[in-house]
Amino acid sequence: MLKTVFANHELENPFMNASGVHCMTTEELNELHHSSAGAFITKSCTPLPRTGNPEPRYIDLPNGSINSMGLPNKGFDYYLDYVTHTPYRKLCFFSISGMSAAENLDMLRRLATSSFDGVTELNLSCPNVPGKPQLAYDFEQTERLLTQVFDLYQKPLGVKLPPYFDFAHFDQMANILNQFPLTYVNTINSVGNGLVIDPDLEQVVIKPKNGFGGLGGPLIKATALANVRAFATRLNSEIKIIGTGGITNGQDAFEHLLCGASVLQVGTQLHKEGPAIFDRLARELSDIMKKKGYAAIDEFRGKLKDLS
Repeated sequence: MLKTVFANHELENPFMNASGVHCMTTEELNELHHSSAGAFITKSCTPLPRTGNPEPRYIDLPNGSINSMGLPNKGFDYYLDYVTHTPYRKLCFFSISGMSAAENLDMLRRLATSSFDGVTELNLSCPNVPGKPQLAYDFEQTERLLTQVFDLYQKPLGVKLPPYFDFAHFDQMANILNQFPLTYVNTINSVGNGLVIDPDLEQVVIKPKNGFGGLGGPLIKATALANVRAFATRLNSEIKIIGTGGITNGQDAFEHLLCGASVLQVGTQLHKEGPAIFDRLARELSDIMKKKGYAAIDEFRGKLKDLS
């Protein structure tokens, strides 16, 4: 019932982790690999290891989360060794997020000549590195980088985008993305930059960037759904959509799929519950589909109705 095809791979279900959550170490990656998730992704990596921003840098909120992690990771070689020496049985995604175009291109060159046979995710949207703007808000630079990327990289590749809030920006970015043989677009990354205050202490709740950080979880669900829908109705049909943002239960998952997503990434709620969440999400989505009379996801995927 929940099987779906993505990048020529059949997934048992559309669920996977969002890069950044429960994927820092090989131990965490193995837990995802052996969970009931349909696929999994590595931590967004840089060429060399990073410790990230000072703590506290992640806080769970009643309606979501705020973080300013700053791309802590074990470095490109650590994750490349894992994905090229681990006999994984489900689709593996490899996330890269260099500090510059040159770093991204260098990592892609190395992936291109490696034995990695999964899908690469190019993160254009981390809001939490001081002094590093989100590239995907610069449309000209995004087009220039993707031109360079596809001049050297022929393996399956998708991009992770920040949230957009204006129809003109949906149109502009879709026009750029449609020029390239992308496997998918992942929308959205966390909504930056938010600010959460502890009213008792009269201070911010995270240390980096004077308390500014990316928002996640239920409080960004409406923005995530809008971005999924906007790109699903603007991109070439060959470019799939990964829906990310605010997925805490089967109903949230159903709505992302209804808006046009093919695969679903879970971040904040995975951080709260651990990999066992994928059993619950799959069960809840199956129950909703049975109640509605759907035998397969493709029967309702992307078929959100407008008011007549």
